[in-house]
Amino acid sequence: MAFSGKATVAAAVMAAAVLMLFAGEASALTCGQVDSTLAPCVGYATGREKMLSQRCCGGVRSLNSLARSTPDRKVACECLKTLARGIKSIDMGKVSGVPGKCGVSVPFPIAFSTDCAKVH
Repeated sequence: MAFSGKATVAAAVMAAAVLMLFAGEASALTCGQVDSTLAPCVGYATGREKMLSQRCCGGVRSLNSLARSTPDRKVACECLKTLARGIKSIDMGKVSGVPGKCGVSVPFPIAFSTDCAKVH
């Protein structure tokens, strides 16, 4: 019985070690954060506003700083696509140019065709 207890403890320790290894790969970013940081950009993306606002660019910079890890960038990519699909009259041409106009370099194209699984 003692051997069985040691084996159980060893298995639990190994499982915890594996979980700790993968915990660093988990995304901390949520779609709620993506949506709220980019909300000031919706007017521009739909043509209701002719100019990018300071608040929009601030949100883009904030999102860029939040999405530093590969899992976070993948989540941001998926959330951006979901957000864009839910906005009527969105101009993806305008949307794709927003990061550059705000002085932010995004490591993936902002487009419906982007494969978020391949984002690094």
